[in-house]
Amino acid sequence: MRLPLGIGRWRSAMRLVLAMAVALIASSCGGAPGFPTGPSITGAAGGSVKVAVLLPIGAGGSTQAVAKALKQAAELALFDFDNPNVVLVPKDTQGTPGGARAAAEAAIHEGAELILGPLFAQEVEAVAPVARQANIPVIAFSSDEKVAGGGVYLLSFLAGRDVPRIVSFAQSRGKRTFAELVPQSPYGRVAETSFGSAVSASGGRIAVDAPFPPKDPTGMVGPVRQVANAIKGGQPIDAVFVPAGREELPSLAPVLASNDLSSTRVQLIGTGQWDYPNIGAEKALVGGWYPAPDPKGWANFTQRYAKTYGAAPPRLASLAYDAVSLAVSLSQNPPGERYSQAQLTRPTGFAGVDGLFRLLPDGTCERGLAILEVHESGPVVIDPAPSSFTTASSY
Repeated sequence: MRLPLGIGRWRSAMRLVLAMAVALIASSCGGAPGFPTGPSITGAAGGSVKVAVLLPIGAGGSTQAVAKALKQAAELALFDFDNPNVVLVPKDTQGTPGGARAAAEAAIHEGAELILGPLFAQEVEAVAPVARQANIPVIAFSSDEKVAGGGVYLLSFLAGRDVPRIVSFAQSRGKRTFAELVPQSPYGRVAETSFGSAVSASGGRIAVDAPFPPKDPTGMVGPVRQVANAIKGGQPIDAVFVPAGREELPSLAPVLASNDLSSTRVQLIGTGQWDYPNIGAEKALVGGWYPAPDPKGWANFTQRYAKTYGAAPPRLASLAYDAVSLAVSLSQNPPGERYSQAQLTRPTGFAGVDGLFRLLPDGTCERGLAILEVHESGPVVIDPAPSSFTTASSY
């Protein structure tokens, strides 16, 4: 649920205040630029709903840059939604379990009613018992399902959760018999399991299973030929499932092309791993289908973020923005109830940068995704994301 935006002039003024506050913190804080290491609170003075933001800004390297961007995205959401009743309590986890635990303890001591973050699974494990003891829910950014549950919710995109959406769409287009070309990686194995379950549950069939080594172009040749020969031999394969990403596809696509495996001959389908810039440069993948958020939401967010901070955000930044949006949308509920499990897991879900999402009682996240088709000029939505969970058949 999105809150109504305020008066444009007020928003512009508050953005100026935000920029000045960030600059002041950077110049006066002994820690990393743009991130207070002490109990500083970012937000409107006098706000009564405190929301902690735990990020590994002190971890250094590229992690520091990602953490800073997540914090900035959180601040942008706070000011976009114009709710002076909510304040953010930023805490640096240092990227370690001990730092995360200390950050959570400090935030709870300062009155935080909800914890957003941390980023790494080990940090989440350290924060969970502290938050649970204080009856404070955690909306974390880790993608490791092992840390979900018991008051911890994962807002990230979880491996395999988008697979039923592409299977459902493919079958709506008459695709019932599949081959699968699966990288033998942790992600590939999760996607393969989810694909098998989705196909079986819907009455489809997997005719060919061809695993391939993800980092060995030579080793990809045999599995691709196995699928190509099955099609040439007359097996009725309607679509080929390829749950690979930007690390494998540039090497795999030429092998597909040389074996006449492209969507002009047999439909190729993928997962959200296909959702990266310039995938259309891989000629064999043009015409392929994959599930992902509607790109318009990310494009609009990127534009606002870049206008505010002067640079494009990393892809993870939308998680922090949506987490704060959720926190703001529930902040009007009574104290003690606003972030209860019933509120956080409401069936209607929330609308975010990446579309419709809802948190589930087991701590995982369910998303309403669009189906995109690969074009040389960029992906095109061919089946829109659902406008509500009640109208979606598969997520």
